[in-house]
Amino acid sequence: MTKNRVVITGLGAITPLGNDVDTFWDKLKTGQSGIDYVTKVNKDEFPAKVAGEVKDFDPTAYMEKKESKRMDLFTQYAVAAAKMAVEDAKLEITDEIAPKVGVWIGSGIGGMATYDEQFRRFVDKGYKRVSPFFVPMLIPDMAAGQVSIQLGAKGINNCSVTACASGANSIGDAYKVIERGDAEFMITGGAEAPLTPMSFAGFSTAKALSFNDDPKTASRPFDKNRDGFVMGEGAGILILETLESAQKRGAKIYAEIIGYGASGDAYHITSPAPEGEGAGRAMKQAIEDAGVALEDIDYINAHGTSTEYNDSFETQAIKSVFGDHAYQLDVSSTKSMTGHLLGAAGAVEAIACVKAIEDSIAPPTINYETPDPACDLNYVPNEAKQKEINVTLSNSLGFGGHNVTLIFRKFQA
Repeated sequence: MTKNRVVITGLGAITPLGNDVDTFWDKLKTGQSGIDYVTKVNKDEFPAKVAGEVKDFDPTAYMEKKESKRMDLFTQYAVAAAKMAVEDAKLEITDEIAPKVGVWIGSGIGGMATYDEQFRRFVDKGYKRVSPFFVPMLIPDMAAGQVSIQLGAKGINNCSVTACASGANSIGDAYKVIERGDAEFMITGGAEAPLTPMSFAGFSTAKALSFNDDPKTASRPFDKNRDGFVMGEGAGILILETLESAQKRGAKIYAEIIGYGASGDAYHITSPAPEGEGAGRAMKQAIEDAGVALEDIDYINAHGTSTEYNDSFETQAIKSVFGDHAYQLDVSSTKSMTGHLLGAAGAVEAIACVKAIEDSIAPPTINYETPDPACDLNYVPNEAKQKEINVTLSNSLGFGGHNVTLIFRKFQA
């Protein structure tokens, strides 16, 4: 069976570093942090004090005010980023092509703000005061549903819910939909808005969050003194389409997606498998799918959460897959600047990989001060590295043992 080549023609982002791709990327490559003291919850009630919040977001710039009130914030982020990406791709979704345009957008948690608000209303005032929009605002698939409605995309419509791998799984699955010929275009990525009291409570009691009181240095992936991840929010959306369609439209091609690997740890609900065994299998699968040599990989955007086990086990996984070449690779965690966007992380980091190829820049891991003997690769410490980048690999690893690897390549006709 002939497989379609799949290229990226549009990007859209809402992030703690900025509410468009250019601002996000400019701050990322110059090592700026989007993390600050959290304002969306009362920080005095929690041991974790910091977060990667989206700033100055106005949903009415992308949708009617009445519509926005019927969407949770994670869905608003998805719709905004999707509209940006479609505009960037100069894709006009006409009645003729609508059935060929699919949507696949993941979310790890869904409408947490809606849940918090409506549960408090239920406790205080009874069931009759709960919004009739509670369920459609809460469910994680509504980002994909609303993007489809807002843009008139009538192809396959789906949502991956695989914790912190949700956005990456969605992109990989969307890629395969086009590759096998079930759609011509896919609007894909991830969205998350988890900065609520219940999320802070749950991750705090699980001792997963950083309790560091200095916002700018709290997220320190691969550093010996890391003490947990910093929660963030936002959305990243990519437009994927067949190479044939992109060339026919005369579209700008950012890069080509060439590899997708996914595996399960079958080990523990939150801890990664020892030595990153499952992550290693996902990377091997993606490399085999891409048909590239280990030496072809120029840059890895690591999952790099700033937690003890993730960073050391992911490092071991990279070494197990790449052998001696692991020490020639540039590996960085952009979560050092954005925080961990949970279900949106893989999508926003996919955009970082695409921009790294376009600009020939490996973004840095900031706050890297004290080397950890268990993390001994080149993490592009503190400053971006200018180098030719032809192939990038992005890892996303989620609670439940979900491991996803995506591979992108500079486009060559």
